[in-house]
Amino acid sequence: MSETSKPTDVPLIKCEICLKEVPKSECKCAEAKDYVLYFCGLDCYQQWQEGEEKKEKE
Repeated sequence: MSETSKPTDVPLIKCEICLKEVPKSECKCAEAKDYVLYFCGLDCYQQWQEGEEKKEKE
């Protein structure tokens, strides 16, 4: 009988946009002025980036 291996505790990070929790190793990140933001994927990252560009134009 083989033993089923369980994943070890993996640090989870919340996506800055959708707040979905994803493993830190799988996150996309962007360095803001004084901190790092994490995103679950390129869609959320692009959404954040577009919002930042709009803020700069204001």
